[in-house]
Amino acid sequence: MRETVVGVGAGAETLSNTGGPTDMVLNIGPQHPATHGVLRLRLVLDGERIVSAEPIIGYMHRGAEKLFEARDYRQIIMLANRHDWLSAFANELGVVLAVERMLGMEVPERAVWTRTLLAELNRVLNHLMFIGSYPLELGGITPVFYAFTAREELQHVLEEASGGRMHYMFNRVGGLKEDLPAGWLGRVRQAVAAVRAQLPVYQDLVLGNEIFRARTAGVGVLSAEHVQAYGVTGPIARASGVDFDLRRDEPYLAYGELGGVLRVPVRQEGDCLARFECLLEQTEVSLDLAEACLDRLAGLAPGPVNLRLPKVLKAPEGETYAWTENPLGVNGYYLVSRGEKTPWRLKLRSASFNNIQALTELLPGTLVADMVAILGSMFFVVGDIDK
Repeated sequence: MRETVVGVGAGAETLSNTGGPTDMVLNIGPQHPATHGVLRLRLVLDGERIVSAEPIIGYMHRGAEKLFEARDYRQIIMLANRHDWLSAFANELGVVLAVERMLGMEVPERAVWTRTLLAELNRVLNHLMFIGSYPLELGGITPVFYAFTAREELQHVLEEASGGRMHYMFNRVGGLKEDLPAGWLGRVRQAVAAVRAQLPVYQDLVLGNEIFRARTAGVGVLSAEHVQAYGVTGPIARASGVDFDLRRDEPYLAYGELGGVLRVPVRQEGDCLARFECLLEQTEVSLDLAEACLDRLAGLAPGPVNLRLPKVLKAPEGETYAWTENPLGVNGYYLVSRGEKTPWRLKLRSASFNNIQALTELLPGTLVADMVAILGSMFFVVGDIDK
């Protein structure tokens, strides 16, 4: 058997000069613009059909879990903020929830509702990025302009509250960094209304486009069995009929009081189109949740948004696991403490790491031409894979 290696950005060489049929090994990456960051795929091809696929990760690995062990609980928030750079607030949230659980701490009510509001606004920001960029990968440039216009509406209010456009650093153990600016809730309500007014555009411009539907319907079907086998979560899992959402099934923050507003979009097809539809419907649900949080915050009496903490914060000896429904799936922190100001161990379970492993099941049997459509529909961030 002769094996020929070719690559997109990886060069080409012949590994063997023996006779017989040739297997072509195609390296996608690690620098290909069709991927979200520095990911490499090793594909074995039979003509134009993929025989096997191996995602090769680690090009962006920063050793975040080891760095957690050398930082105190305030400093860890900065590191956790960055692994999924589109879900920064949600990343912070998991860490502070884990530490607060270890301390038996109950944060003020205004902080709980504000966290819930900010988590949903961050979810919309995340989804809008993929709603705009996925059609772009399939050749449709117009939706990304609408998506980024909508993102700016939310970026303005989040930047006003936290000072950051991408890495908010607004969570603190015991609550939030500071209170919200005067009149901020009204400006958020206007931003939410502006984003909601644009949602029909994506329905018509993307889902109503026959080329987009031809490239995504029936392509890259992921079964519910493979979802469960690989631990896939988030909109990708729900598009395959796995009806699981931590906000509803194991409520945290204020989600237990939002059952009348929270609904979980589920599809049964499991293809690229179903994953995009779930993402778009989830955006609408998050806007509904944000408006419910705004209504509740408007009715709350003024009060603190954090608790007074000691100068040196130490978690008691023990262990806990805190997980949240991040925009891309389940994000979890397993915290082990020996009573010091730094964790003895803080294990990160990121959504994209599990979700991307399903490519080994999704890609074999499909055409190379469908690979980018499948890859983009997995809605991953490479920093969330490599950690």
